[in-house]
Amino acid sequence: MINCFPLKTKIFKHAFVTLFILFLVACSTKKDTFLARNSHALSTKDNILYNGQIALDKGVVGIKSSNKDNFWTRLPIERMQFKEDDSPNGNSKNPDFEAAEAKATKAIQKHSMYIDGQEKNYQIDEAYLLLGKARYYDQRFFPALEAFNYILYKYPTSSNINPAKIWREKTNMRLGNDAQVLKNIAKLLKEKKLKPQVVADANALLAESFLNLEEKDSAIVKLKIAKNSTKINAEKARYRFILGQLYQELGIKDTALIYYQEVIDMNRKAEREYVIQAYAKRAQLFDFENGDKEAFVKTYNKLVADRENRPFLGTIYYEIGVFYDKNNDQELAKEFYNTSLKSKSTDNYLLASNYRNIGNMHFKNTDYFTAAKYYDSTLVKLDVKTREHIHIKKVRKDLDEVIEFESIAKTNDSILKVVAMSDANRILYYEDYIVKLKKSDEEKRLLAEKQKEIQKNIDINNLSSSDDPATRVQQGGKALSKKSLAPPSMTGSSTGNAANVFYFYNPSTVAFGKIEFKKKFGNRALGGNWRMPANRTDVATDITNDENETPDEEVVVAETPQYTPSFYIEMLPKTQTEIDSIAKERNFTYYQLGVIYKEKFKEYKLASDKLEKLLEQNPEEKLVLPSMYNLYKIYQITDAAKAEEMKNRISSQYPDSRYAQIINNKNPNTVTESETTEAEYNKWYKSYQDEQFVILLEKIDGLIIQYYGDEIVPKYELLKANTIGKLRGLEAYKKAMLFVADNYASSEEGKNAREILTTQIPLLERMNFTISESKNWKILYKVGQQADKATKNIEDKINKFIAGENLTRLTYTFDIYTEKENFITIQGIKSEAYAKNLASILKEDKKFKIIEPAIVISSDNYKVVQIKKNLAEYLTPQKTVVVPAQSAVPNPVVPEPAVVSPETPDKESPKLGWPSPSKASRTRPPSGVPTMEDNDKPSATPKQ
Repeated sequence: MINCFPLKTKIFKHAFVTLFILFLVACSTKKDTFLARNSHALSTKDNILYNGQIALDKGVVGIKSSNKDNFWTRLPIERMQFKEDDSPNGNSKNPDFEAAEAKATKAIQKHSMYIDGQEKNYQIDEAYLLLGKARYYDQRFFPALEAFNYILYKYPTSSNINPAKIWREKTNMRLGNDAQVLKNIAKLLKEKKLKPQVVADANALLAESFLNLEEKDSAIVKLKIAKNSTKINAEKARYRFILGQLYQELGIKDTALIYYQEVIDMNRKAEREYVIQAYAKRAQLFDFENGDKEAFVKTYNKLVADRENRPFLGTIYYEIGVFYDKNNDQELAKEFYNTSLKSKSTDNYLLASNYRNIGNMHFKNTDYFTAAKYYDSTLVKLDVKTREHIHIKKVRKDLDEVIEFESIAKTNDSILKVVAMSDANRILYYEDYIVKLKKSDEEKRLLAEKQKEIQKNIDINNLSSSDDPATRVQQGGKALSKKSLAPPSMTGSSTGNAANVFYFYNPSTVAFGKIEFKKKFGNRALGGNWRMPANRTDVATDITNDENETPDEEVVVAETPQYTPSFYIEMLPKTQTEIDSIAKERNFTYYQLGVIYKEKFKEYKLASDKLEKLLEQNPEEKLVLPSMYNLYKIYQITDAAKAEEMKNRISSQYPDSRYAQIINNKNPNTVTESETTEAEYNKWYKSYQDEQFVILLEKIDGLIIQYYGDEIVPKYELLKANTIGKLRGLEAYKKAMLFVADNYASSEEGKNAREILTTQIPLLERMNFTISESKNWKILYKVGQQADKATKNIEDKINKFIAGENLTRLTYTFDIYTEKENFITIQGIKSEAYAKNLASILKEDKKFKIIEPAIVISSDNYKVVQIKKNLAEYLTPQKTVVVPAQSAVPNPVVPEPAVVSPETPDKESPKLGWPSPSKASRTRPPSGVPTMEDNDKPSATPKQ
């Protein structure tokens, strides 16, 4: 028999070597063979790219789930929207897209067969497409663009050439190159034999670019083509919904309804959210004049009853609420809004819209207190960057004024009403109030006792349960037997003491038993036959501590001062001055409410009620004419006959007033009221700049009365405050600023005054005299008005002295000090000794002989004198001179509050304040800033 084993071994060795060589050839990326091409292509497709595509799909699903559509705005055509990177390092990558990019890179690096200028592995273009998509979704657009361009340049015959072109233009659109997108996609669409989905994607991309360029008509045309070409139901639903939104924005409601209905008709072919939102959009477009309201209610009630719509009940209830709201059925509307709020929707704008609409209903009903609360809730849910948030915040701020003024008016009306009563009626009034107060206090007391008893029972049950052996598995390291399971009242302590087994030795059980006894039998006297009803007593005793007796409730009530009329009567104002002050405040509040309702809320009925009632209450004279004028403006809108009557009253009673001139002015070429008002203010502001403080202070009160009720009044008040500061010093300036801040808190002038009070005034108050070395000194001569003969005489002598001595470095100024006293100030002196020497020469030299005492003072101390008007303190020999540390000396602050023009609130108007108390020379013009005609913007913070 022939031995075949060596032959088989030899054949096996040759076969193994052959297969090994074939394997090496197949693994080589340098050999262009059939086996190599297909081996690498198969490995690339079914292994690397397969896993990479899975990672990419997972990442896309994650982005879409985290970026939910906002149906309150127009949807973007591409569903996925990117969020800004909020990570600390600004480089937060999605691990799924990282994995997809890694797989694509691996396929290119290990399986690319680029031989003789051509790629032999027909799966590499798929790898580059995957690479570009991964980078695109990871918001790395420039590297993504590089990958898509590589396909276009290196694989012109690839089957992925058209998808690559579309993805490249999507990336260009993300980079803001919309014009380039339109050019390239238009070129693509000219090609023949394009697949329907390519046509759909290309036209959808064109539509989005047109929308970015605000060309809605062109976008609609392209989006219709995309809708008709796509075979994907999700895209059909989205494109139809967006078309409905676009037509709704253009005001073409009928066509918008058609597209929303197409989304609804898709039913289960579309995502349920699109269907519900399409119903919501249809509700928004409902015709309340000609629409079938019964059919509307039936349709949306059916949506509520459908179990499939439970995740969207908040939206459905909201739209039903809007329907009833617009149908003027506030009760049903409020019910549905509240039901929508209870649906626990995660849509913050839906919640904000519910709060806003309920707040608007209360606002229309003039229930401003409740409206303010709902607006607060609205602001919490709204994005702070939106215009709606800014608008509602402004309305809410205006409501604060109304609430405050209404509270003041209500309180003062109540006080004045009681003051006007007779003594007997006053007592009856408070007795009725005390009855209500007792009832309210009793309800509160019973509620508190009930809560206390409930809490006590809970505590007792907790103690009892902690003593229950059934709740413990082990005790002292040993298992409990069934025999040890006894009722809580008979259990022993953990110490095992036999004396504690008896249930009366358990304090928690005893306390619980006492409460249960009292609940069942009431309070019983100790004695026989205790079960008999006759032995029950109503004397309140503390069961847990019989020795401490509580007093009878009637005694407590009698001793409570709030339960006696005298307590309240003693709090009433006694003097006529106090009563007049309350009435004055009440009248001013009524006027403010009337103006606010008229100007800010357009609530003309409320405004006229407040102003009419004000005129019936014998207000101050300065409130009468402005109230009549505002009523005239209101009646022009609400009642023409009353407007004519009020016009005649103003013309007859106040013929020379500016209001009479305004309402009787029939010349269209005459300047407007606002122009006249501004011109008048500018005239007096020029007087302030010219330092005519005394004249201005004499006239400004009349100006405030003349323009009372006008928006210009806070400007005059601020001008007055600064003028007072110029003439009367820091304390008077502080009081005047406080008046502006308190009485005109909502105006720009009031806000500026409040800022000065909190930031500038404290710094000025800390300023004091110093004895530190100074290089700037002055010589002061007290004089009267500038036109006085004595003042001119001193000026002539000083001028002669400076000219004769050729002292060009010296100058002098006329400085305002108070209403009656002023200074002629010589400045430019470098030392105190030199100043005293000059003063001596001016006094003793026969050519000058100025007999008025000279005051030598440093520039720093002169600032303190001008700001605080405390020259007498400086001249007092016993004065204490403070030398603060250098770091503690505040830089002298000169407040310059801004005044805002009522006609141009966004532009700057003149600034008022204390300029430097000295000027370089007598001929130097007064320092100042442009007037209102220059349209400069005011500074919110005074200059330092």
